[in-house]
Amino acid sequence: MAAACRLCGSTSLAGVVDLGATPPCESFLTADQLDEPETTFPLHLRVCTECWLAQLPPLITPEQTFTEYAYFSSYSTSWVEHARSFVKEQDLRPGAFVVEVASNDGYLLRHVVEGGVRCLGIEPSANVGQAARDAGVPTLTAFLTEETGRRVREEHGPADLVVANNVYAHIPDVIGFTRGLRALVADHGRVSIEVQHLLTLMELNQWDTIYHEHFQYYTVASARRALASGGLTLVDVELLPTHGGSIRLWAVPDPSATPSHRVADVLAMEKAAGLHELSGYHDFAARVAKVRRDLLRFLVDAAEAGHTVAGYGAPGKGNTLLNHCGIRPDLLPYTVDRNPYKHGRFTPGSRIPVLPPERIAADRPDYVLVLPWNLRDELVEQLSYVREWGGRLVFPIPELEVVS
Repeated sequence: MAAACRLCGSTSLAGVVDLGATPPCESFLTADQLDEPETTFPLHLRVCTECWLAQLPPLITPEQTFTEYAYFSSYSTSWVEHARSFVKEQDLRPGAFVVEVASNDGYLLRHVVEGGVRCLGIEPSANVGQAARDAGVPTLTAFLTEETGRRVREEHGPADLVVANNVYAHIPDVIGFTRGLRALVADHGRVSIEVQHLLTLMELNQWDTIYHEHFQYYTVASARRALASGGLTLVDVELLPTHGGSIRLWAVPDPSATPSHRVADVLAMEKAAGLHELSGYHDFAARVAKVRRDLLRFLVDAAEAGHTVAGYGAPGKGNTLLNHCGIRPDLLPYTVDRNPYKHGRFTPGSRIPVLPPERIAADRPDYVLVLPWNLRDELVEQLSYVREWGGRLVFPIPELEVVS
């Protein structure tokens, strides 16, 4: 039986790129697990030729990934500042009520709390949700469903603003999740969703952001249809630089609401790039293959020349890159990360040790491979000390670049 699109039900799904089979990208291993087998899942991105939702089969469940999660948003300085600016722009009144879905460790809502505005986070991961509560952010440990949304609304009242950042791609039940957002928001309220834009993923070769925890990848065209499926109307869109290129979707419950000109503008951009027809996806696999060859060639040449290489960061996208390229500790002996949760663990599949950031200054490697390339400006500044011994930074995406 052919797979069906999870949004429109069509069985007309076309392959975009096949990245082989990898473990879930956030399933970091402890030392005790290194002698145990790892389960891998196919990583084949397809696009629906009816509604243009790019998607992966739901081979893992959100419960497998998000019950205990390795990612803490507050370890990214630029992301916290992004959240602070967003909250400030909303000019929230004291009587308002704000709900954030997938609120992580309270990186955004803590700014709402500081403003004296009532709020609630809904976060499925118990460990990061507890970090939010420790920081004074009220947080419910739960996955958002339509039932959860209704229950929160009954207990706390409807929300004037519902925020859902970097979660709309992480849920296989798009329609049920969207209905949950509708259940939360007041009839006069607004929903703000930030999600990676498929346009920049394709144009800037950001294939390492394809991993099992991302069940779908949105154009504005497919996002508009997804929102409508749950009772929300897209009224505005903003293009953001976050995560290599994201869209902020603004939606309201009013079905008669008129979209802004920016919605039409971005739809036109997508159409010009060919993303509303199959031709726009044809050469993506070849560009992925070139990045793989170039990075492997660089690492092999560095090893043969006796140069040392260390990694910086252990993001989910980095694990797609490492596994698809077949990079192992012989080419990348270790990577470092600011998140203490990952220290002493090993990257899934590639089994590269994750160490504290101080290790780079101690070892003074010739090259530092930057895996969270989306934080380039932030990390170029953080890693400026590497120049002290003549070290250079390596960015693999959108194409291999070695910078001093």
